[in-house]
Amino acid sequence: MNALTLPDIAAQASRQALPLDWVGMCGIALPILIDGQHLTATADAGVSLDDGTARGIHMSRLYLALEMLDQQPLTSALLRNVLQRFLDTHEGLSKNAYLRIHTQLLLKRPALVSPLAGWKTYPVSIEARLENQMFHVELKIDVTYSSTCPCSAALARQLIQQQFVDDFANTPLQHEAVLAWLGSANGIVATPHSQRSSAQLHVQLQGTDLPIVDLINAAEAALGTAVQTAVKRADEQAFALANGQNLMFCEDAARRLHLALKRSDAINAFHLKVIHAESLHAHDAVAESRWTRASA
Repeated sequence: MNALTLPDIAAQASRQALPLDWVGMCGIALPILIDGQHLTATADAGVSLDDGTARGIHMSRLYLALEMLDQQPLTSALLRNVLQRFLDTHEGLSKNAYLRIHTQLLLKRPALVSPLAGWKTYPVSIEARLENQMFHVELKIDVTYSSTCPCSAALARQLIQQQFVDDFANTPLQHEAVLAWLGSANGIVATPHSQRSSAQLHVQLQGTDLPIVDLINAAEAALGTAVQTAVKRADEQAFALANGQNLMFCEDAARRLHLALKRSDAINAFHLKVIHAESLHAHDAVAESRWTRASA
């Protein structure tokens, strides 16, 4: 008895001849290698369906092409090879190919003062497109930091000044008494409010590198108050000092990041958004900024 040929429904003609912009799969689990780390990721893989008469694409071919990603470190060149494989296996059907990878990069960060260190995760998305043989790569990175409100700090200082006037108005100033007052709850009667904040960086790359760690480092250096991992009291004190010396409205944070990203030779364009999750209000304070490199 002859084996029956398995039916290929996708090869049949569509009843409605209409091209589609994107067809594929989302949430594909796969391992990737970034900066020497083997990471768990999910991928969204797709191609355009330019042949409007075709019933569908060959999704298994996209899935099999993703095997290239767990065999070598993730680079722009590797991403382009994967996208080209998408198109090669859909010759006559598709002109454009797309790949989005979502993962959590894990970086070990030292404490500010003590010899401690701990791990932090950074959500990262990598989007690669091969459209009409033009290759594009974009990165989305989230960075968490602390922000202390300048207005709140100024109001707190004024209250402390007033308390000082009230407590020492008719008293000769003595070094020991003032020092004790500064270290007491009766003296420092107010503190500014701070909040955990986040920076969402969306950058369009030029060149062949994937400078994920470099961009994270540049963003944290510009902000000056990246959230910490393992700390001792000396580290917590140093963090308080860093916040006091880096008072930031959301506008300040956005401008710092704008200037830092603009200095990177790896970036062709970016859109950044900072969110200060207010501890005073029930709503958030938000600022955004965009930049595109001028054409040569």
